Amino acid sequence: MGKFKNAFRGLQDPRAANARHDLLEVLVVALAALLCGAESCADMEDFGHAKEGLLRRFLRLEHGIPRHDTFSRVFRLLDPQGFEAAFRRFMGDFAEQLRGVIAVDGKALRGAFESGRRSTPLQLVNVWAAEARLAIAQRLAPNRNEVAAALEVLELLSLEGCIITADALHCHAKMAQCILDRGAAYVLALKENQSALFADAQALLEPAAKSKQAEQALTAVHGRDEYRHAVVVRAAALARKHDFPGIAAVGRLELQRRVAGSDQKPIVRYFLLSKAWSPARLITITRTHWSIENQLHWVLDVVFNEDRARNRKDHGPENLAILRKLALNMLRTHPDKASIRRKIKRAGWHDAFLLSMLAQMR
Repeated sequence: MGKFKNAFRGLQDPRAANARHDLLEVLVVALAALLCGAESCADMEDFGHAKEGLLRRFLRLEHGIPRHDTFSRVFRLLDPQGFEAAFRRFMGDFAEQLRGVIAVDGKALRGAFESGRRSTPLQLVNVWAAEARLAIAQRLAPNRNEVAAALEVLELLSLEGCIITADALHCHAKMAQCILDRGAAYVLALKENQSALFADAQALLEPAAKSKQAEQALTAVHGRDEYRHAVVVRAAALARKHDFPGIAAVGRLELQRRVAGSDQKPIVRYFLLSKAWSPARLITITRTHWSIENQLHWVLDVVFNEDRARNRKDHGPENLAILRKLALNMLRTHPDKASIRRKIKRAGWHDAFLLSMLAQMR
């Protein structure tokens, strides 16, 4: 548990000084439970009793297994920013130097809403290292303001040499400047919410779209054929005209899908680029961005049942979201080639496999 202790030992225990269960031991039991499929604090207690003999190999558990209300109280009271900072320190051992595409996107915790306000669940902004396939940071969106949360979380990260991608909500001057200040480049989706900039980008790109700068044909992708056509045009003058830092080029990507032999209406997307990448590179970057949906958000909802989690009080939803990402990262970095779902089952069934998973924390 050396790596885990080093990363989390500075975390302040929010409970009274006479708390019976050691904070780090509570966190380790909770994490091990998630690795084996637990979804609630009650599950964590049940897991602890079922695996008490195994847990005592590396934990003291002086006062036995914590009760479910102890797990609940810890996650409700724990400072989420301190917990997330410890999470980032721990993940630093797995991804010592970030590189490639770093995707930024928001995700709602559908089950985490105040009583009587079902339409306003908790909103998080997640940061995803696409090449490493690791969640590296999260931030609560204050009053569901994803823009503010994204700026806050990027300020905390070392992003030298990375390419930051984000949807049109984050296509604004402050975001661009924040990314450049961190030593990174950007590919930001551009839509009509930036009306004047969008119109100028269209005027540059539409004539160029008639030429076939880059084409990529894909077959049998999720039961459909896909064809992509991208163009990139240098457009440094737009940075001065629209007071938008760092614009070097604009890009256009046209996606044509054929499902069951029938062509669907083409989808056209536009992007602001801080470097004049080739059209082929633009296709790769934009495809890589969507792994945050397929490999992070989808897995959290379908495998970890995050959207159906019932934690709503205090900091519980935010802290447990961090713990799920930590569990997912550990499952991903384990060398076994099985799927995430199979790894979770094997960890629950075979003590040796669970121990090999936890050994990554040494």
